[in-house]
Amino acid sequence: MKADLHMHTNFSDGVYSSLEIIQRAKNNGVDIMSITDHDICLNVEENLKFAKKIGIRYIPGIELSTNYLNKPVHLLGYFRDESYLNEEILNYFAKIKEGRRKRAVIFIENLKKLNNIEITYDEVASYSTGIIARPHIARAIVNNYPEYNLDEIFRDIIGDYSKAYVSCCEISVQEGIDLLRRNNCVVVLAHPTLLKENVKEYVHSLNYDGFEGVYFRNKDGDEEFYRNLAKKRNMIITAGGDFHGTKGDTIHAEIGDIFIEGEDLKNFLNKLED
Repeated sequence: MKADLHMHTNFSDGVYSSLEIIQRAKNNGVDIMSITDHDICLNVEENLKFAKKIGIRYIPGIELSTNYLNKPVHLLGYFRDESYLNEEILNYFAKIKEGRRKRAVIFIENLKKLNNIEITYDEVASYSTGIIARPHIARAIVNNYPEYNLDEIFRDIIGDYSKAYVSCCEISVQEGIDLLRRNNCVVVLAHPTLLKENVKEYVHSLNYDGFEGVYFRNKDGDEEFYRNLAKKRNMIITAGGDFHGTKGDTIHAEIGDIFIEGEDLKNFLNKLED
């Protein structure tokens, strides 16, 4: 059995619907999967029903946006029960959705002022069926400036260290961990290989249940490093392709290409049932 525990739908910054994602996972030989949209967890009952029908296990999840030193740190939360319906979580979804709307407005202003790139909020919003995220801004840029490709847009124009960058949240990493724990989630540090050196020591030190140590963009030695760190701290290791489905995307994997199995999967499922 194999599990891919990190992917996105069009409720956040993915392209496909949740049912299309579940079917794609099944077609790609995945046995256990989790949709982890950014800062939102929707359509769960329909997802559970459809997944059961086609013979795949679906675990409700979320990728929570947190902040340290004004840079993003993402947390994966896997719900053990129906806590995705808790009032605190629903209020958070509403707050972050509005925060992301305001962020998009500032991003658009920055792009015009700093990069001489003009796009409109209405165009960006037209690409979103849930929350607004950077891929929606990127699509608007490509539509108006076809000389740019997605890789350079994310690297140079709207990336974490670009001039136009705007943080999407004010919640700290520890506050994010606490929020997920209060709502009965297994808490995993998402794609730790992407952390910048100046934040790694602090971010690594916090009290997660595990690390996403198997990841598409791992550098040489990363998986071994996170496996050793997880073992030392009695934590689990998870994996995910971080599938978005965007045409021309070279920084995320296909569903099922990155996965855990065997003892790693057993440890994850045991943690989920704690």
